[in-house]
Amino acid sequence: MRAKRVEFEDDDGVLRRYSHHENGGGLVESTAVVHHTAYIDASAYVDPGARVHAHAYVGPQAWIDRWAIVGERAVVGKDAHIGPGAVVGSRARVGDRARVGASARLDRRAEVAPDTVVPTGARVAPPTPGYRTSRFRTAA
Repeated sequence: MRAKRVEFEDDDGVLRRYSHHENGGGLVESTAVVHHTAYIDASAYVDPGARVHAHAYVGPQAWIDRWAIVGERAVVGKDAHIGPGAVVGSRARVGDRARVGASARLDRRAEVAPDTVVPTGARVAPPTPGYRTSRFRTAA
């Protein structure tokens, strides 16, 4: 049987309390807000002040950092990191192992390919119909 709550000391020495989310079992810090229909994988974390909206999916080993927002029906892939204050718009998709920088913004239906790094403060628009390469990519 797993513990209902887990406590961690953050980098500033503040004790943070995490609870297992009802849908998926991932760890959600007490000041984060996660909709009950969102799926948070058992190996994923949602940090202080973050918000995860209805029907969003946060995959295995994903990390939603402080004050980040994951929109309705958005998908965050395996081992992806959503940086502090970043916004993942509704129905946006973040690929496996992708890194979204602090304060970056992914518009509604935007797509970030696996293994991609989105720079701090960047904006990613949704794919444009008719173009073959519509996913945001940067060199690693």
